[in-house]
Amino acid sequence: MMRRHDIIVVGGGMVGGTVAGLLARLGLDVAVVEGREPAPWSPDQVPDVRVSSVNAASQRVFAACGAWSGMVARRTCPFRRLQAWDVARRGKTSFDASELGEDILGWFVENRIIQLALWEALAEHQDVHRYCPAQPRALHESSDAVDLELQDERILRASLLVGADGAGSFVRRQAGIESVEHDYRQHALVVSAATRLPQQDITWQQFTPSGPQAFLPLQGSHACLVWYDSPDSVRRRVNLSDEALRERIEVAFPEELGGLQAVLGRGSFPIRRSHARRYRNHRVVLVGDAAHVIHPLAGQGLNLGIQDAAVLARLVERVAERGGDIGSPAVLAGYEARRRPANLAMTVATDAFHRAFSEAWPGVQKFAGLGLGIANQLGPAKRLVMRHAMGLTRVSGVE
Repeated sequence: MMRRHDIIVVGGGMVGGTVAGLLARLGLDVAVVEGREPAPWSPDQVPDVRVSSVNAASQRVFAACGAWSGMVARRTCPFRRLQAWDVARRGKTSFDASELGEDILGWFVENRIIQLALWEALAEHQDVHRYCPAQPRALHESSDAVDLELQDERILRASLLVGADGAGSFVRRQAGIESVEHDYRQHALVVSAATRLPQQDITWQQFTPSGPQAFLPLQGSHACLVWYDSPDSVRRRVNLSDEALRERIEVAFPEELGGLQAVLGRGSFPIRRSHARRYRNHRVVLVGDAAHVIHPLAGQGLNLGIQDAAVLARLVERVAERGGDIGSPAVLAGYEARRRPANLAMTVATDAFHRAFSEAWPGVQKFAGLGLGIANQLGPAKRLVMRHAMGLTRVSGVE
């Protein structure tokens, strides 16, 4: 059986759900293919270890999708300040929303809440067809359409297919798009914890030779802690008891942590980066982690993906308003021209920052630490960095 749609979005996660939500607002018939529905949420659930930073630009996109209210109604934590320093305290840089005349720099939101709110918003659109649970099996392109064959033998046809299916993208592989990969030989331990301090409005990061230690505030006396280190060190810590891990964190983390009441959950993942050599192939286009994965130390991974979604939707809207071909090479080339350089620039910047504080470059660490202090004194440049991190500049390609 074949079903015809205007656009197929493979992946109903945070970026895929955003793409579908933006396109549905245009009156387009959108198919979303997702392996499983988001899990239900209740207020008594402990905060998840999977947390994302949402900047001002992404918040506006979520609001446009009709999903932001669903996030705020559950759990979000705004932050107004950001600090970073090296472990030797040779320098510190601080960012405060008030320096830009803003109330906040951004929000921390659990990934499961973001996806659930987007999924619920999609249900409000009669032109969004959710194929879930469903798995893609094959992709076939022709001059005027692209067909997606599902594992249950259903076939979906559209003018454009969006690959929003993550770092291991099926769509990217099927479209024959190569990706440049790099393994940092480092893992991240992520911990959901109850803190001894009340709710914080600051996120901070301490750089050590083995990797950063980061504090991400969550609602109430909760936080997500991220501890980067060698794979072996992280594996040992993951296997500790809750109490032993709590003690280990309190010893290793800076005094700004203020102590922990309890470890509520933990997980780990390898640190890698990847970047697709191109973002399109005929009528297929990539967004989010399917196109790029950066080092997470800057907390900009999700925001880059949401910018991808916003740019693609805007370009599709312009063509759809004229009754043109929404999957044409001109549309996809315009998207790639706007987003690939911006994503590449962030990839290079986060990679350089990692290397400056890594063990591989010990001679540079001293100067990197001093550089944090110097950067704190560069008023105009510092404010520009803040605006860029908040998604308030035009270099992202969002218009």
